[in-house]
Amino acid sequence: MKALPIRQPAKERPILFSAPMVRALQAGTKTQTRRVMARQKQHAFTDYTLFGQRGHPDDEAACRGGWAQPWVAVEHAPDWPDGKEDRCHCPYARARGDRLWVRETHRAEELPDGLDGIRYLADDAFRPIEGKNDVDAWLKLRDYGGRKGANVPGIHMTRWASRILLEVTRVRVERLQDISEADALAEGVAGHPDGPWHAYRSLWTLINGAGSWAANPWVWVVEFRRIRP
Repeated sequence: MKALPIRQPAKERPILFSAPMVRALQAGTKTQTRRVMARQKQHAFTDYTLFGQRGHPDDEAACRGGWAQPWVAVEHAPDWPDGKEDRCHCPYARARGDRLWVRETHRAEELPDGLDGIRYLADDAFRPIEGKNDVDAWLKLRDYGGRKGANVPGIHMTRWASRILLEVTRVRVERLQDISEADALAEGVAGHPDGPWHAYRSLWTLINGAGSWAANPWVWVVEFRRIRP
């Protein structure tokens, strides 16, 4: 099977992670993330293509791979006129090699010796600003919310302040509860007496609320490798 070509230049998109998941990224234990698809399927997947392969079970879903239509979830609705398909492009990557810059909670900080930089709350890491070009951005960060040095939620992180960059290696879609033990480990979960699958279920419920696991939604499964730092 031919590998999906890498599009040049790579497209970058932001992605938000909680503090425990940022620490897992830094530790190298997190190489996957699952995100609920905005549109849940309404019809059975009667057939689909996955990098040129066909004939998978009707109740599964996958992403269509290729240069023209990379990473597209295809829902076939046989009761629609002319065999209409409902296509949903992955919002996190369109081709292998696309990148995700991580958003996390942070703040501007000045050390006692006068060194200015960014404090990352997930692991208390400090990154000094690197030159004059960073000064204006740092000053804006320092004045966030009208309070000097206030914590800035990850959702408001700018590209300039981001320290972690991920490269997407694979995308697929599946039901949330279909996650395997190996994939649960790749999600960076901590220990659980009943194993990684149950640890991931607990984590998902903690983040997404009661009933979110039982809903068993279709999710994007994004696999990646960390390329910075």
